[in-house]
Amino acid sequence: MEFKQIQELIKIINKSNISELNIEEGDFKIVIKQAQPETQYVAVQPAMQQMMPQAMPQTAPQQQSAPAATTPQAAPAAAPANDKLITVKSPMIGTFYRSAGPDKPAFVNVGDEVKTGDVLCIVEAMKLFNEIESEVSGTIVKVLVDDASPIEYDQPLFLVEPA
Repeated sequence: MEFKQIQELIKIINKSNISELNIEEGDFKIVIKQAQPETQYVAVQPAMQQMMPQAMPQTAPQQQSAPAATTPQAAPAAAPANDKLITVKSPMIGTFYRSAGPDKPAFVNVGDEVKTGDVLCIVEAMKLFNEIESEVSGTIVKVLVDDASPIEYDQPLFLVEPA
């Protein structure tokens, strides 16, 4: 097997959901393994709670045309409310869809109550449509991604206020 073929195999494995590939040709043997995140939501939630106070002040100045002196006062007032919010992140790279089709209603909207296991959105990855389910019960506070947008692994998708 040529080096270029091995590189192409690695690229394909990285883009897929395959966790391990074994190839044997005569005395040549190659094993390609891909690390799979198992506890991404448990580890991610505390990190996002710490990051949210930083993220909200960045959006507040864009929405308000207040002078710089009043912006720092608005940020601390918003920070305590964000401590309770949980961020739902993308478990994969793909394309984010809020509904099952262009003519279908969105799975969830801001203000909707969700329960653990409710479908929040769909992420298309390599022609497979993966339903992303809520890990918590609560109220959708904000949708952070536009419909039909490309998303990255671990990208924040929704803010949920736990019930």
